[in-house]
Amino acid sequence: MLAPHFVGIDAGGMRFQADWPGASMYANQKSRVLTEAMTRGRTRFGHSHILLRNDGLRPALRLIRKGVPFYFLPDMDLGPPDAVFVPFFGVPAATVTSLARLAKMTGAVVIPFVTRMTDTGYVAQLYPAWEDFPGDDEVAATRRMNAFIEERVREMPEQYLWSHRRFKTRPAGMPDPYGSNRR
Repeated sequence: MLAPHFVGIDAGGMRFQADWPGASMYANQKSRVLTEAMTRGRTRFGHSHILLRNDGLRPALRLIRKGVPFYFLPDMDLGPPDAVFVPFFGVPAATVTSLARLAKMTGAVVIPFVTRMTDTGYVAQLYPAWEDFPGDDEVAATRRMNAFIEERVREMPEQYLWSHRRFKTRPAGMPDPYGSNRR
């Protein structure tokens, strides 16, 4: 499942895993206490596999091949390795190709899953499975993913996690929109 970084992302993932087994990936935070609290919250329903991003995609590949749904959040700028520059709101954004690679290696279908925060709670929406994804072109597949996310951001720009600094890695010669290249 493609799960873009909107404010409701954890609520949607936990709700899904309350009823069905699934897997997702997380990154260690600077605070060990925060990492532990997030991990406890995300695994409290007992049906989940939480994978550490630093361990790479192999654990996810194994689970997907066993038929375990993978709640994946690939819309982050993780730097140059395994990333390509594809447009996001008309700006080249370093975007990992992991979604296309996982789909190609496993034959899994991609089902977008977007969770919106409302005044009364959260609304999770599953979109139709993508046909002909990833195809033969990993860059085109990654561009397709960014275009889909961009459409959802246009529907609710205030709910996208812009704090993830999608444009921090720049192509050679392009200025840093954040004023520095700090990570």
